Amino acid sequence: MPQNPYLMNFSELGLSTPILQAIKQANYESPYPIQIEAIPAILQKRDVLGLAQTGSGKTAAYILPILEELQQKAVNKGRSVSVLVIVPTRELAAQVEEVINMFANFLPRKVKSTAVFGGVSINPQMMKLHGTDILVATPGRLLDLISKNAISISELSTLVLDEADKILNLGFKEEVDEILSLLPKRRQNILFSATMEESVAQLIDKLLKKPLKIETHIEEITPDLISQTAYLVSQERKGPLLRHLIQKGKWHQVLVFTSSIRAADNLTAKLNKNGIQARALHGDKSQGARTEALKQFKEGNLSVLVATDLASRGLDIQALPYVVNFELPRSPKDYIHRIGRTGRARTEGEAISLISEEDKPHWKVIQKKMKRWVELVETENMDF
Repeated sequence: MPQNPYLMNFSELGLSTPILQAIKQANYESPYPIQIEAIPAILQKRDVLGLAQTGSGKTAAYILPILEELQQKAVNKGRSVSVLVIVPTRELAAQVEEVINMFANFLPRKVKSTAVFGGVSINPQMMKLHGTDILVATPGRLLDLISKNAISISELSTLVLDEADKILNLGFKEEVDEILSLLPKRRQNILFSATMEESVAQLIDKLLKKPLKIETHIEEITPDLISQTAYLVSQERKGPLLRHLIQKGKWHQVLVFTSSIRAADNLTAKLNKNGIQARALHGDKSQGARTEALKQFKEGNLSVLVATDLASRGLDIQALPYVVNFELPRSPKDYIHRIGRTGRARTEGEAISLISEEDKPHWKVIQKKMKRWVELVETENMDF
């Protein structure tokens, strides 16, 4: 492998011409490190363990070789799926399906993918399932569909667990165990997790056979393309400062993180009151409202999306220019996850954190874990 993995091309990874053309049409230029390692291994039908944060390129790392494999198979005309991708949240389910469709649209053998998740009516999802090649599902909804004989996983060839630590942390262990009991013994297993907790380690031991282990590091997730700035500001002046920064800088497509649903709603209301288009994205919103807010934001028709950490899981917005920590997350890992929404796909991005006096000790811990010190700008004399 070359010293700089970004010098490699997708054409060196064993993918066929139709897949390479689909990659080109989707405007993917060169592979990420995790893709360089994972794609050949998955093509060889090996089990794969990826320890990787969201934003490392992991979705395409497993989707591309899976699409390659499906090009060799007959079109599915029944209710048995070939590929199952289990995810923790509805947002990640929708995001994975979007990545599949982005590449599949350009392929000669049409691939049907369906995303299923709770929080919405099950009947429309059941009606879409016939002929599905790749099923992307949250655990509870998947078991509901299986119990209604709407889908079968007994002939599955490939299982993917994406963000396995989140799946287990959200209390889905029993559901995952039940799903695994319904699968054929001979299959390929692919597991991605940001952390290696004991519960994840136990699942790996149970699931994977001689896997290729791939690890990405924080340095790969927080590249130099992310410019980080912090402002020292009182809690009461955070809102006015954020509005000042957005309006003065003419910022557009700003993803703002708060620590609670209430804070997200309050901030969204104040932004709109001051003429800045904003919508909130959190667990109390209906699935329709969440999908519409994300769609408007991705298409550039919404200036600000205010999100909680849980709702942000799986968000993948190409060339997102600004991420703002209106409130700091509880852990340094969540900070990395947040700012990793920007500075992706070789594009520059800015991460801004609003730090009160009470935040300073925790901010110091985050910087220490990140091994990077961020300039703290005083705002006492700033006019806003």
